[in-house]
Amino acid sequence: QINFVACQLFALLAAFWFRIYLSPSHASSAVRHAFATLFGIYFAVFCFGWYSIHLFVLVMMSYGIMNMASIPNIHRYSFVVAMGYLTLCHISRIYIFHYGILTTDFSGPLMIITQKITTLACQLHDGIGRQAEELTAEQNRLAVKSRPSLLEYLSYLLNFMSIIAGPCSNYKDYIAFIEGRHVHMKLLEVNWKQKGYDRLPDPSPTGAVMYKLCITLVSLILFLTLTKNFPMAYIIDNEFLDKTPFLSRLGYLYVVTQAAKPKYYFAWTLADAVNNAAGYGFSGVDERGTFRWDLLSNLNIWNIETATSFKMYIENWNIQTAAWLKRVCYDRAPWYPTALTFVLSALWHGIYPGYYFTFLTGILITLAARAIRNNCRHYFLSSVPLKIAYDVVTWAVTQLAVCYTVAPFVMLAVEPTIKFYKSVYFHMHILSILVLLLLPIRPQTHSVRRAQNQATLNSIKSK
Repeated sequence: QINFVACQLFALLAAFWFRIYLSPSHASSAVRHAFATLFGIYFAVFCFGWYSIHLFVLVMMSYGIMNMASIPNIHRYSFVVAMGYLTLCHISRIYIFHYGILTTDFSGPLMIITQKITTLACQLHDGIGRQAEELTAEQNRLAVKSRPSLLEYLSYLLNFMSIIAGPCSNYKDYIAFIEGRHVHMKLLEVNWKQKGYDRLPDPSPTGAVMYKLCITLVSLILFLTLTKNFPMAYIIDNEFLDKTPFLSRLGYLYVVTQAAKPKYYFAWTLADAVNNAAGYGFSGVDERGTFRWDLLSNLNIWNIETATSFKMYIENWNIQTAAWLKRVCYDRAPWYPTALTFVLSALWHGIYPGYYFTFLTGILITLAARAIRNNCRHYFLSSVPLKIAYDVVTWAVTQLAVCYTVAPFVMLAVEPTIKFYKSVYFHMHILSILVLLLLPIRPQTHSVRRAQNQATLNSIKSK
């Protein structure tokens, strides 16, 4: 943890220096790629020592596949090798270290690299191996038309801004950032003459970085004060279970889940700030004319804490991983996209049994929540009081459902998970099954087919 914080703080300083002294106007793309790569390799070795060899082995294996595999199969081979290697490393953690967390736990960076390898492979397959009319609008925008050079590949996977804590970004966005086109491309989407500008503005990330560093500091304080004092393990303590009523246990479950969040808020927000400090992460201009630096943001804290649906919560938590799951699994799954996406998410996180309890429970609750929303929500939109009451109830249910679902994710093992679910009478599982049995499920067209039809229609219209 100390190495992680030290590396990220040093990366923050290096990012400011990189943006000022190695900007595209001062240095070539090759120099920027080389600097980002070498510093990333240094951080990996500093944090993980000899374990960092796993990162480099996977990167070089995947580069070989990218150059030797046929385009129709490049995304399949890359996915199998990257996820297979990651899974082997996860297995070593659970069976060799017996649920222990290594002092040099390299699985986090390996998980991010796996995301990037599979993302690039899919986007390369889209760009070279598929017709434009077969792709969704997003797939068309992100499609990669040629294989990257070794330096570009290493820079994308190992750059110092994201090697420690991510996030995963799209290859085309990263290359545009290195080449100095990243901000310019987003600014061209706005008619600045209409707004009274004679030339394109020059957005600075400093304000966004300072704001995110404040969130990081608050998160660190909360982690040091709350997380240690409200351990998740207490909810299955025998004395606590014997003396605490059911509703009070649910209330405490909410508290301990809240106490577990600051470490994620800290790590992800700091990682976002590092990328912004380097000038990466500009996402455009909002309706009020404010420059936005949230292209790589991994969470929206306000939307998480006020979420009124399970879907809304998931969409605002670990955003870049959710985007990765959508692009490599959900949009490409031939059947059962929701279930396959949850299974992939569990496998990517590791092979601790608690992960699978969490994600399999998540499938059930997601389907039940979708059924309730589709069948009931429209009855509460006729008046403001009804809508407010609906939002309050769905907020409370969503927060409790999330707490119920993620508890095994923290506990990891089978025994404490079963003990916890028994202590709360498996109530969310039972309620979700009843909902799915009693409420009609409206059939939904697969998102890929719907998006492809829209892309085809747009293509026809343009002709």
